[in-house]
Amino acid sequence: MAAQLRALRSRIRSVKSTAKITRAQELIAAARISGAQQRLAAAKPYADQVTRAVSALISHHVGIRHPLLDERPDARRAAVLIMTSDRGFCGAYNQHALKEGGAVARMLRERGSEPRFYLTGQKAIENFRFNEREAEAVWGGISGQPPFEAAADIGGRLLDAFTRPADEGGVGEVHVVYTEFVSMLSQRVAVRRILPLEIREAAAGEAAGAPPSYEFEPIPELVLDGLLRQYVNGRIWRMLLDSAASEWAARRSAMMSATDNANELVQRLTREANEARQDEITMELTEIVAGANALTSAPE
Repeated sequence: MAAQLRALRSRIRSVKSTAKITRAQELIAAARISGAQQRLAAAKPYADQVTRAVSALISHHVGIRHPLLDERPDARRAAVLIMTSDRGFCGAYNQHALKEGGAVARMLRERGSEPRFYLTGQKAIENFRFNEREAEAVWGGISGQPPFEAAADIGGRLLDAFTRPADEGGVGEVHVVYTEFVSMLSQRVAVRRILPLEIREAAAGEAAGAPPSYEFEPIPELVLDGLLRQYVNGRIWRMLLDSAASEWAARRSAMMSATDNANELVQRLTREANEARQDEITMELTEIVAGANALTSAPE
């Protein structure tokens, strides 16, 4: 009985220590979410302006073409960029992204296109290494607070793969699997095709107010090339920022649930310890009474 009580008290101390860790992780994640949301909101004006410039350029120069806008029906390969986190303690956040990446790969194979994987986050890298799967390129250590330089590097690698001829290992499509931040309690995995680009030409009178006035120098084709590359890098950066905010929100929810579960477990173990202590006291009293009775009933 005494050994059981010692084991219960030791387990209570262990669970309380774990609850302190999960509570600290929850507070850290809650503090980081606001910063991630601010970075996501700050990136939106830049992406919107680049999109407007590209749309205006294409709308004002009918017939202008660019390799990043061309469909490739005979593509034998397609790139799949999967965004995960570098750290754990975020529930099923990484599992959902990896599962959706596998679904995209199966869809591409059914269409006759072989997927080529690009990974961000140590969790995706470790998953591929454990399953002995190959990745074309990996980026680690950027999930919590992704810099634009990382997005530009990722965009450069994907653009290089897309513009490379198919006979030299080029890809015909680029898909991105990431997690959209919906709210503090809701995040959803999304799949977006970013190459070839789909730029919608602005219709007359569609937008409120006068259309933006741009002067393109030296020639529209060169400007379009630079704008489209910036557009791709900007979209990847927005997806990285979205994934970062979703990661912190998922970690906060997971750590909150873990803390609540730990507190409930402590309460249950405390009741069991109290019962064990009561049983121990009852047994001691029974032994004392039995001993006293034995002494009083013994012959003189």
